[in-house]
Amino acid sequence: MVKPLERRSFLSRMGLGLGAVLVQPFSLFSKNSQASMQAQLILKIRPLGFQWETLDPFLFCVHHEDFFPKGNKALGPDPSNFVGRHMGQDFIVKDGFRMYHGSTVPGFPGHPHRGFETITIVRTGLVDHADSMGAAGRYGHGDVQWMTAGKGVQHAEMFPLINQDKDNPLELFQIWLNLPKKRKMVAPHFKMLWAESVPKFSAETHDAKTHVEVLVGKFDQYQSINTPPNSWAADPNNQVAIYNIQLEAGASFELPAAGPGINRSIYYYEGNQLKIGGQDIAHYHAADVDATQKCLLQNGGEVSKVLVLQGRPINEPVVQHGPFVMNSKEEIYQAFQDYQSTQFGGWPWPRYDQVHDAKLGRFAKHADGRMEEPQ
Repeated sequence: MVKPLERRSFLSRMGLGLGAVLVQPFSLFSKNSQASMQAQLILKIRPLGFQWETLDPFLFCVHHEDFFPKGNKALGPDPSNFVGRHMGQDFIVKDGFRMYHGSTVPGFPGHPHRGFETITIVRTGLVDHADSMGAAGRYGHGDVQWMTAGKGVQHAEMFPLINQDKDNPLELFQIWLNLPKKRKMVAPHFKMLWAESVPKFSAETHDAKTHVEVLVGKFDQYQSINTPPNSWAADPNNQVAIYNIQLEAGASFELPAAGPGINRSIYYYEGNQLKIGGQDIAHYHAADVDATQKCLLQNGGEVSKVLVLQGRPINEPVVQHGPFVMNSKEEIYQAFQDYQSTQFGGWPWPRYDQVHDAKLGRFAKHADGRMEEPQ
């Protein structure tokens, strides 16, 4: 999807006596030392808005949650819902949802990208994908799509309201993962990780369970399988990982330490009583933590959900303008010139807000014509 902030703009966390003298200072030193170590676990806490601040190698994350109404034959809401909206730029929640850049169907009609990757994690609802390579798909309900924009691609991400007899809630995360300079101009590519293939496990403490989805990367013996070949995440040494973690009331869960030089952020997006390393974290806040330390999550009296983003920083200059992320201003200028002259392959679909037949289920059609469905 497009520019941060509004996710669009095509063209920015001893003895009795002596012992009494010596033991007490030692005890105080130990407590202070422990408290200092615990404080150092959390490096920064920040509130979350529509766009979530991230650490290198990630560029940003957006959490969409919309409560769309019943759909019509055009797979959008009834036009009576459009009154009072800034159609085409509808980012203010009204009646529980936004149309974004859609005029009939909510979502993001065809737009270009270069120089990074999008990872789209759909928790609830469906997304219709179409791109300038001729690839297409419908995915959701726990699926993950990973698209390498590389040297340039246009894609559309529309939110079809399939249900005509009931509401169409949608929840998703879209995460932008940077590409290193040597990979920014690779050929575009996309992969699917269907919900049925997402590695999942549960851990129990005091009769309360924690449920973990390994969406990207590795957690102990659990390994995601969807990494594109040119991604920064393709090198295990970079320890790129995305976990979605749900803690039941009273549950505790420990994130193991990662290697030195790894960035780790924990985004608390649902719930009201969570401690990270013994420190209270408010709802809809994020904590950047020292990834070389184990990190204990302790939940209170209701379900809590967190998203974890982790990875080794690329440590290269980042110059972003709208949908393009490069290493220099000159490369940004070149990206605009290339897009204006080539349209990154053009648009092979009859409409820029392309949606697929309402009768279709989840599927992926790759640029080479190969068809894929969840197993």
